[in-house]
Amino acid sequence: MIIKPRTRGFICTTAHPVGCAAQVQEQIDYIAAKPRLKKGPQNVLVIGASTGYGLSARIAAAFGAGAATVGVYRPSKSSDNRTASAGWYNSAAFERKAAEAGLKSFSVAGDAFADDTKAKTVEVIRQELGKVDLVVYSVATARRVDPHTGEIANSVLKPIGTSYTNKTVNFHNGEVSDVTLHPATEEEIAATVTVMGGDDWKLWIDTLAEGGVLADGATTIAYSYIGPELTQPIYREGTIGRAKDHLEQTAHQLNEQLAAHGGRAFVSVSKALVTQSSSAIPVVPLYISALYQVMKEKGLHEGCIEQTYRLFADRLYGNGEVPTDTEGRIRIDDWEMREDVQAEVAQLWTQISSENVEELSDLAGYRKEFFALFGFGLEGVDEEADTDPNVSMPEGRLFIVEK
Repeated sequence: MIIKPRTRGFICTTAHPVGCAAQVQEQIDYIAAKPRLKKGPQNVLVIGASTGYGLSARIAAAFGAGAATVGVYRPSKSSDNRTASAGWYNSAAFERKAAEAGLKSFSVAGDAFADDTKAKTVEVIRQELGKVDLVVYSVATARRVDPHTGEIANSVLKPIGTSYTNKTVNFHNGEVSDVTLHPATEEEIAATVTVMGGDDWKLWIDTLAEGGVLADGATTIAYSYIGPELTQPIYREGTIGRAKDHLEQTAHQLNEQLAAHGGRAFVSVSKALVTQSSSAIPVVPLYISALYQVMKEKGLHEGCIEQTYRLFADRLYGNGEVPTDTEGRIRIDDWEMREDVQAEVAQLWTQISSENVEELSDLAGYRKEFFALFGFGLEGVDEEADTDPNVSMPEGRLFIVEK
């Protein structure tokens, strides 16, 4: 079939397997060109491993340190008239390249929130790796089913207390408009924390420890974001921010828990990037477009793989203690939050309109990165070619947890 991007709002409903493989290769090539992580992890579990920071962490660990990896992600196979998800294609490409490089790697495809998925992952680690010394938690989703009660929680992107109005952009057509978001209810706040907070992260660590597959001295890390003043009402001071507060509190609890065996837990505060999740947040795509304009001009721009390598090489596996802020967080958003960067972004923000958004911001770059998430627009990929959407994993590396 000829595979073209089909979009519905901030979601692309198709993915290109050849393009996804190409962007995975680009990340592998980036890591291969960097100094090897001599003190890097040896056995790694990545929960939410198929896209974004999770995928980059798996690539950096495997191809930067030679680590054996287990990746957990949702299953999404294709049919003859429908593509699989980008995450499936990314993971298949990673597994093939890991096999070619002689690296141990295994995929567990299932709901990360489910007990059965956790149990299967423990089994795979025990049989194939023994124990893991790094656990990366990178789950981003809008819905969680409680594994014990069956209750469904849905997250929302809303401010808290008062309504919030600011600029946003339709990144498909460049239309800049005002958007007003009304405050969340207490029930919506609680549901967002349930979905996006630290509960499931802690359940994973407890399950791994109880299963005897968490190594002494193990490190675990999850991801957060703070951002500038202009996005605070919708992000850090909104429902997502409450969830991130809970995630960061969980990191402190896990750090105390793991310290008894020489382990540690961190939250890494990352820079704003084009992801499926960030595309869904009003105001944020326009902010990212302005940010990219400024950071690219200053030679400071990074994507997921550049951020991840810096996180591993300069923070987690560098020399000496891991540098953190006063709240114990690792800050990889340091370049984004530089005063000169934020001052220029703020200046652009006051000027941007539908008429000049393509000139004053890097909306074209935003759009390009968005479609690249799904394997479209990659150099050297012929999107007019007849392409088989059915892509399988290398034999013996995939374990599917049935619902």
